Amino acid sequence: MTAQNQKAMGYFSLLRRCFPMALSPFPLLIALYVAVGICHGTSYVLQTWTTQLFFDAVTQAVVQPTLLTHAILTACLLGGSMILSPILNGVHNFMNNTIVQPKVVGHLEKLLHEKASRIMPISFEDPSFLDDVNKARQGMQQSFGIIGIAVTLSCFYLPYFIATGFYLWSVKPLFVIVILLLFLPLLLTQIVRTKIFSELEDHAAPLRRQYEYYDRCITQREFFKETRLLGGFGFFHRLYRDALSLFNAETWKAEKKTGLIEITLKLVTLLGYGGILYLMVTSLLHGEISVGAFSAIFSSLGMIYSIMEEIICRHIGEMTRNVGAVRNFIRYVDMPERQGRPTPPDLSQGIRLDGVSFSYPGSDHDCVRNISLDIRSGETLAIVGENGAGKSTLVRLITGIYTPSQGHVFLGGQDTSQVSLQALFSRTSGVFQRYQQYKMTLRENVQISQTQKPARDSDIAGALHKADLDIKNPSFTQGLDTMLGKEFDGVDLSGGQWQRIAIARGFYRDHDLIVLDEPTAAIDPVEETRIYQKFAEIAQSSTAILVTHRLGSARIADRIAVMDNGRIVELGSHEELMSHCGKYARMFQSQAQYYS
Repeated sequence: MTAQNQKAMGYFSLLRRCFPMALSPFPLLIALYVAVGICHGTSYVLQTWTTQLFFDAVTQAVVQPTLLTHAILTACLLGGSMILSPILNGVHNFMNNTIVQPKVVGHLEKLLHEKASRIMPISFEDPSFLDDVNKARQGMQQSFGIIGIAVTLSCFYLPYFIATGFYLWSVKPLFVIVILLLFLPLLLTQIVRTKIFSELEDHAAPLRRQYEYYDRCITQREFFKETRLLGGFGFFHRLYRDALSLFNAETWKAEKKTGLIEITLKLVTLLGYGGILYLMVTSLLHGEISVGAFSAIFSSLGMIYSIMEEIICRHIGEMTRNVGAVRNFIRYVDMPERQGRPTPPDLSQGIRLDGVSFSYPGSDHDCVRNISLDIRSGETLAIVGENGAGKSTLVRLITGIYTPSQGHVFLGGQDTSQVSLQALFSRTSGVFQRYQQYKMTLRENVQISQTQKPARDSDIAGALHKADLDIKNPSFTQGLDTMLGKEFDGVDLSGGQWQRIAIARGFYRDHDLIVLDEPTAAIDPVEETRIYQKFAEIAQSSTAILVTHRLGSARIADRIAVMDNGRIVELGSHEELMSHCGKYARMFQSQAQYYS
């Protein structure tokens, strides 16, 4: 859906999208919630009608004392209606706040997460996409707001006003017309607010993402050592304050503009409120309405006006503020997804790259340029080169995480652009330089790479052993059940220990293709060589790709691809490349002191 179409989406278009998305999983609950709302709304009109009956009965009893029993009965009826309304109000609010809202918001958040898993991974390299994600999260949180308001308007306020309209029409039709006119100034206010706050959301999302990031730099555990040691607190605080000030300034301009308009139109509404009071008094003096009707309407007039104001200024006002954010959520839901065949590639057929080039979003420079390469099934290929040579990007293309800007990658004979992500990754494992440190138990940290696999301690321990991590180390006070991370009263590990856990995670997953993309930066060269030797033994039954900047470890590979400026400039075994005395040989000799 284009941005232009998104901006054209009004309330009803948004509701048509949001209603089935959010409410369809809970039909019985929503039906019960709607029924309670209808009963709640009509209960207030019942209270107005019984008020009229009571005052008319009392007036008649003053003239005819024999009608006192009737007056007492109407008093009991009025008392019952006054008790019923707050009970229904409590039930309605309880269902909304405690049952319906948590379920719907939870379901929408699940949809948001599922969508993220289907979006093309390259999108996460685009800053504008990250803004869209931020906007979508805000919109997801506000979606229940407009859904809840729409449901409340239709199942509480609408029955209330329909019943009230019938009642007022039966008393004097002119009352209905005058009360309807009170809506117009408030409605105009919200039309203006819709436009202003929709524009605000588009301007504010990048600023909100900035100050939220700076807040994490100040408060989150992974940043505090560096920011305190290097004196960066003041720097990030200034950035946070500046971004927040700009965000608040944009919000203030929108609030001030709508506030002035709202005050002006409220004065017009108050004049109309005075007009209906005048009309009621004159109608009573001319005998057009009874004392009971006057009392009932007068007592309910404040509620009618407050409900009108609540609908237009609070509920519709909240909808106008949030409609821009909800549009962003819908736009996110409609983003193109990575589609493709569900059949996993047969990696026994190997991997082939045919004229592959790739550039990142917003860049006019190819970081991988015109690469053609065949990787045999069961082969171990090392990819080496200087920083920025394109090694990690090439691995993402080989595995199908990214699709080429030009050319094709064939994984097991299938074009990666034509296969679904789930199928592509079903038999692939990997360990990357930027691995995650999950605040979970040691067992869960390993098992997370294949949660559908039966969790046998022997398999988990075996993966840890392959990664040279000793679970009998005193650091792991409860063995595999040791909680990792101080945030949850667990233990803190060294960078090397965390890296071995990440490597074990990669070994634990069943695979035909495994990738190690510089996962051993925190391990010294000697230890790294030991891990890679073990990796070579483990990888004998599968295709393996090793990315490293330490060439001593690349010797375990069957072939070594040397990258420079996005191209493969040399390809061969260690012995072949050394005999050519080219770039690889020069790089190897310069690093020889680390692994000789």
